Amino acid sequence: MLEKELLDILACPVCKGELRYLEEKEILVCDRCRVYYEVREGIPVLLPDSGKPLEEGTS
Repeated sequence: MLEKELLDILACPVCKGELRYLEEKEILVCDRCRVYYEVREGIPVLLPDSGKPLEEGTS
């Protein structure tokens, strides 16, 4: 689980938009870019090339 303070400052590395945290899947979703970023061992992987298509991780 990510701390609320961290979630408040995280942003999409591509569009700088807001990220939505899906705790049960351990991912951060950017609705604007339609991609998600994994959270591995409590650490968000927010490299621009690490985003995966939203349909892939949420179905």
